[in-house]
Amino acid sequence: MATFLYRLGRFAFRRRRAVALVWVVLLALVGFGAASASSPGPSQFSIPGVEAQKAFDLLDQRNPSASADGASARVVFKAPEGQKITDPANKAEVTRTISAIEHGSKEVASAANPFENNAAVSKNGEIAYSTVSYKVSSMELEDASKDSLEHAAEQAQDKGLTVEIGGDALQAEAETGSTEVVGIVVAAVVLVITFGAIVAAGLPLLTALIGVGVGVGSITALAATLHLDSTTSILAMMIGLAVGIDYALFIVSRYRAERAEGKQPEEAAGRATGTAGSAVVFAGLTVIIALCGLAVVNIPMLTKMGVAAAGTVAVAVIVALSLIPALLGFAGDKVLGREARKAAKAVRDQGPEAQARAVAEAHRGDDGEHKVNGGTRWARFVLRRPVRVLLLGVIGLGVIAVPATQLELGLPDDGSQPTSTTQRRAYDLLSDGFGPGFNGPLMTVYDGKGVSDPQAEAAHVVAEIKKLPDVAAVLPAAFNPAGDTATITVVPDSKPSSHETETLVHSIRDVGKDVKASDSGEVLVTGQTAMNIDVSQKMNDALLPYLVLVVGLAFLLLMLVFRSILVPLKAALGFLLSVVAALGSVVAVYQWGWLGSLFGVEQTGPIMSMMPIFMVGVVFGLAMDYEVFLVTRMREAHVHGESPAQAIETGFRHGARVVTAAAVIMIAVFAGFIGSSEQMVKMIGFSLAIAVLFDAFVVRMMIVPAVLALLGRRAWWLPKWLDRILPNVDVEGEKLHKALGDGSSPGEGPQDPDAERELTRV
Repeated sequence: MATFLYRLGRFAFRRRRAVALVWVVLLALVGFGAASASSPGPSQFSIPGVEAQKAFDLLDQRNPSASADGASARVVFKAPEGQKITDPANKAEVTRTISAIEHGSKEVASAANPFENNAAVSKNGEIAYSTVSYKVSSMELEDASKDSLEHAAEQAQDKGLTVEIGGDALQAEAETGSTEVVGIVVAAVVLVITFGAIVAAGLPLLTALIGVGVGVGSITALAATLHLDSTTSILAMMIGLAVGIDYALFIVSRYRAERAEGKQPEEAAGRATGTAGSAVVFAGLTVIIALCGLAVVNIPMLTKMGVAAAGTVAVAVIVALSLIPALLGFAGDKVLGREARKAAKAVRDQGPEAQARAVAEAHRGDDGEHKVNGGTRWARFVLRRPVRVLLLGVIGLGVIAVPATQLELGLPDDGSQPTSTTQRRAYDLLSDGFGPGFNGPLMTVYDGKGVSDPQAEAAHVVAEIKKLPDVAAVLPAAFNPAGDTATITVVPDSKPSSHETETLVHSIRDVGKDVKASDSGEVLVTGQTAMNIDVSQKMNDALLPYLVLVVGLAFLLLMLVFRSILVPLKAALGFLLSVVAALGSVVAVYQWGWLGSLFGVEQTGPIMSMMPIFMVGVVFGLAMDYEVFLVTRMREAHVHGESPAQAIETGFRHGARVVTAAAVIMIAVFAGFIGSSEQMVKMIGFSLAIAVLFDAFVVRMMIVPAVLALLGRRAWWLPKWLDRILPNVDVEGEKLHKALGDGSSPGEGPQDPDAERELTRV
C-alpha cells in the first residue's frame, strides 16, 4: 500500500493542476445538485422489531386516520389571574381564535373547540386546549400556515389570555449556532501555531472544507430520495470537518518532516503520502467501519446517519491522499517554517539539491542531531516512571466514569425543550391543568380480527387497564370502520419519562399477554412514550453486539497495521476507558446538570437513546486514528532497528505535537456544535469533544507509552504462524524505504533505476 500511495503522491504533485481542477469541478457539480435538489419530505422514523412500531403499523393498515402523520399543534389557553377560561369573554375569545386558526390556512384539516369536549377543559376551569390537525407533515407545512397559527395566538394574548403552542407544527430545522465558526477559528489558530506558516495552516482547512462540501453537498442532493433529515447532514459535517482537518494535518506534517530530512519537494510529497497516507487510510477505515456498523442496531434513521457520516469520512481520506500533495506542489517552500524558508531562499541559485540540504540543516542542532522537542521530553518523563503514569491515567478516567452507572435513556419531547420556547411552556401548562401524564398518553391498540365479539373483549381490556396502578384515565375503545381494531387511550398518572410510566407500559403489555393467551385477540401499546421505552431497550440490547462487531473488525485491522496482538488489545481497552469516561461526563452534565449553565443545558433529563451508541461508533474510530498515527511511527522506528524505548521517543518526537494539535482541533470543532438547537447534535458535540480530550491526552499520551514501556519488545510480539497468515500491508513503509534506498544522501530519491521506474509508474 505504501508503494502505491507513494506513486499517487508524486503523481498528484506533478499533475497538480489537473488534480485540483478535478476537485473544483466535482465540488461545483455537487453544489449544483444540492442547490437544485427538492427539499426532503418528512423523515420516516421507524423502529423495526419493537411492539410500539408493530402497533403503529397495524393502525396504519387497519385505521389510517388514527395513525395519520400530518402535523399537529396543541394550542393551550390559560385565563388571566383570578378568572376562568369558561367566563363568557374568555370563552368567546378562545372560540374566535380556534375559528381563525381553522380558516387561516388551507392546510388545516381540523381545529377542535375545547368547549365541545369537557375533557379539554381543566377541572379548575383555568386551562383549555385545542388540537389542530394539518393535512401535511411538519416538514411540508408552509411558512404561511405557521405564521397564521402564531398570529392567531398573538391576537388572543393581546386580549389578556396566555396562549402557548405545543406539538410539531412549529418545529424548526436544527441550527448549529455561531459557536461552530468559533471552532473553525480555533482550529486555524492551532494550525498556525503548530506549523509556524500561514500557508501550511491553511492547507488542512481548505481541503477539509472542500471534503465537507462534497460530502455534505452529496447528502443534501440525495436527502429527498433517501429521506434524510437535517440532523444527518449536521453530524456528517461535524465528523467530516474534524477528520478532514486531522488527516490533512498529518500528511502536511510528514511532508515537512521529509523536507527536514533533506528530501526534494516531489520526493517528500510522495514519501509523506506513502507513509502518513497509509496511516490515514487505515485510520479512516476504522472510522468508516464504526459508523457503518451502526446498521446492526436495525434503526433505519441511525443507519442513514452512520452511512452518511462514513461517506463524508471516505471523501476526507481521498481528499487528503490526492488534493493535499497537489496543493503542496502549488505552495512550494511556503509550507515550511520561517528558518527553513530563509535557508532555502539563501541557496535558491544553487539548485534544488542545495535547497534540500539547506532545509535539512535548518532543522538540526549544532551537534547534527534533531532538536529535542516537547514530545521527546514527555516520552522520556513517562519512560522513567511508567507505573505511576499508568495508574494516574486509569484511576482518573475511572473516577470520571462513575456517573455512567446511572445512565438513563429516552427520546426528547416538548418537556426537554428550553423554558424559553412556547412548546415547553405549553407542555408545562398542560401538566398543571391535566396532570403530569397528560403529555405522554399511551395508545393501546386492540386487534380483534377473528374474535367473535371484539366490542365486549375491548371493554374487558379497558376494565383490566383501569385496575392498574398509576392510571389517571382510560378512554373508551374507539373502533375502526371495519369494527375489528380499536384504540384505547390511557393517560398515566406520572410524567412520560418516569419509571412509574415505564412500569405501566409493561403492565398493560402483561394484560395483553393474558388476552392473547385466551385466544381473544391481541393488545399492543404504542405512542411516543411507549416508543421511547422500546427504543431505549433496543439500544441497550444492541450495544454489546455492536461493540463486539466494531472492536473485533478494528482489532483485525490494527493487527495488520502493527503486526502485533498486544498493541491492538491495548488500543481497544484504552478506547473503552475513553468511552465510559465520556459517558460519565455526559450523565453529569446533561442528566444531573453539573456545570449545565456552562454548556447551555436549560433542562436536564434522560440522555437521548441514540446518542451513546452513535458516540461509541465515532469515538472508536477517532481513538484508533490517534493510535494509528502515533504508534505507527513507533512501529516504523522499531522495524528500522531502534530499541522499544528509542522507538517510543521517536514516535513522540515526530507525532506528539501533531497529535496534540489534531486533538485540540477536533475538540474545538466538536465543541462548536454544542450551541446547536438540536438536542441530539448538542449532546454528541459535547460527548465527542470530551471523549477526544480523554483519549488523546490521557489514553494516547499517558497510558499508551506507559504500557509500551512496561511491555518492551513483547509489545511487538506476533506468533510466527499468524505472521505468515496475515498479509503484509506495509503501513510503516518498510518495503517502500528499501525500494527507495534510504541510504541515499539528502535530496536524492531511489538509487536503483529499476526501483525508480517502478515507484514513479502511475
